[in-house]
Amino acid sequence: MDSYINSDELHHTSAEHTHDEEGNKMFGFIVFLLSESVIFLSFFAGYAVYKTTTPNWLPAGVSGLEVKDPTINTVILVASSFVIYLAEKALQRHDLVKFRLFLLTTMAMGTYFLVGQAIEWNGLDFGFTTGVFGGTFYLLTGFHGLHVFTGILLQSIILVRSFIPGNYDTGHFGVNATSLFWHFVDVIWIILFILIYVWQ
Repeated sequence: MDSYINSDELHHTSAEHTHDEEGNKMFGFIVFLLSESVIFLSFFAGYAVYKTTTPNWLPAGVSGLEVKDPTINTVILVASSFVIYLAEKALQRHDLVKFRLFLLTTMAMGTYFLVGQAIEWNGLDFGFTTGVFGGTFYLLTGFHGLHVFTGILLQSIILVRSFIPGNYDTGHFGVNATSLFWHFVDVIWIILFILIYVWQ
């Protein structure tokens, strides 16, 4: 009888330890995202200041940015946040098949966004050194694109780890953190889209 009690207590203690450890990791990750937010906010503020104070803000010969394709990319990226949320929920139900399916879909949507941005860059009539607007445009969209790429890379890692037997039985920190990072990337893009494409 004592052996059963000790076994139950040991399992309970181990579960509490895992929960506390994941909580500490998530707190540290949130602090990291807050620091990233500060960087992006400084970029946003700089963009707004330059836009409102720089004469001839747009490069010569450029009347504005095309909005249709970036809008489609925005819809795809924002929708991918919902898909990765479904992946999280599937993992909580221990449904690895749907988890992998939703994760692959999220990765495909993120890749679509990056390809769309690359196509847009290739078709623009100005470069990084074409005035203040060119520099800030490529800096903001490029820095965000790097974060999208990082998010896809993180998703590929947790996807591969899902094939390790029992890997997610004791905790889902990697998945939860990756999902949170992806939501962060999406929110940042919404702000960028408003700043760059809507506020012209």
